[in-house]
Amino acid sequence: MKIVEGNALEALTVGFSHFVDIGKEKDAVIYYETERNVRMLLPDGARLSGEWKQVEGGYHVAWKGGPEGKWQISSEPGVLAYIDPSGKRAGTITRIMPGNAGNLT
Repeated sequence: MKIVEGNALEALTVGFSHFVDIGKEKDAVIYYETERNVRMLLPDGARLSGEWKQVEGGYHVAWKGGPEGKWQISSEPGVLAYIDPSGKRAGTITRIMPGNAGNLT
């Protein structure tokens, strides 16, 4: 497993929506609006917005009114996955689409 960071992380996130299988009926959707702003729609319909920034070995996100912590995206052949602040796999990216594909406003 390799951790995606630096220019590769920026190319994979900024301006893209990630659909993430977190073990629910629907995927979570994360939209990296800019180098600083991020939005998320959880499978239960909850919507979050916050700020994120790259840090060594991943990125830090702080959700308004919610948790904050260092996350990572790992890469294995054919699989991109989110790694939570405790180091556990939190979900698998099922697709990446340009723009605000989840209509997160």
